[in-house]
Amino acid sequence: MIRFLTNDQINLESWDSCIFRSINGNIYGYSWYLNMVCPGWCALVEDDYIRIMPLPAWKKFGINYLVQPLFTQQLGIYSSEQISSRDVRDFLYKIPSKFKYVDMNLNSANKIEITGLSHGYNINYELLLNLPYKEISALYSDNLKRNLKRANKYVQSISRNVEPLEIITLFRKNRGDGIKALSDSQYDVLRKVFSELLQRGHCEIWGVYHPEKQKLMGAVAWVYSNNRIIFLFSAVSDSGKQKGAMPFLIDSLIREKAGSELILDFEGSNDPNLGRFYAGFGSSKVFYPRIRMNKLSILLHFGTNIYRNLRIYFRK
Repeated sequence: MIRFLTNDQINLESWDSCIFRSINGNIYGYSWYLNMVCPGWCALVEDDYIRIMPLPAWKKFGINYLVQPLFTQQLGIYSSEQISSRDVRDFLYKIPSKFKYVDMNLNSANKIEITGLSHGYNINYELLLNLPYKEISALYSDNLKRNLKRANKYVQSISRNVEPLEIITLFRKNRGDGIKALSDSQYDVLRKVFSELLQRGHCEIWGVYHPEKQKLMGAVAWVYSNNRIIFLFSAVSDSGKQKGAMPFLIDSLIREKAGSELILDFEGSNDPNLGRFYAGFGSSKVFYPRIRMNKLSILLHFGTNIYRNLRIYFRK
């Protein structure tokens, strides 16, 4: 039986055990991660935590709604067993009617076959790291090989202890300038996420510095969980772009982790240009669903566009 549980009713130990054992487990589903990105989250739980589904719940102006949190690519239904389209249907039908608006991502193991449900599919790119580096790199695109050749002229080493504030500051000075809707409080959430991940041993922040000015010109936050390495966040300066800092950082990780049973999860992207960049490493497309339900009036529906546009703009 699937039942709805408020945050204080959830057995966090059983919850995190389910995420850990799930065939589709990821860092976003753990209770401590959800607490940071969506403090009011609740859940649907089947029997004794056989299958679970976090609900990213929010409330404004007396309206309850479900919207995907920032820094959280995929949620959805988790289980240690295969998840059928019928399982997905049963869970979605159990979402309480009090949630008048829903816009959230499921995960790639959740297949939707429900007539009348508004949904689409986002694109992710994943690279299996089970082959030797020589075999993986042989599948690199010609453009990537040229960028790496250029990067090797300028970048000699990687720092593995970049501070969270450094990568966030680099992002805000560059790409962040064009994302005016991101507030200081949302960057504060990101800092908390980094700090918690680092403290729990789930994260490394790698960076490369300008060979002469010794300023950070590119950085990546790698997150390790459930046999995955997630490309959670990155930042690069104009100088870093010219010198190939980002290809160098990603290639360095692949070189180090090749021959393992890990998956490099690029965490995106629907953007064709970024898609080509990620595919250049030999990665494959993986699709995951995005569902929408709207029971709001036309006026309130217009207001939700602000939040939705922020998500689209910020997505990698």
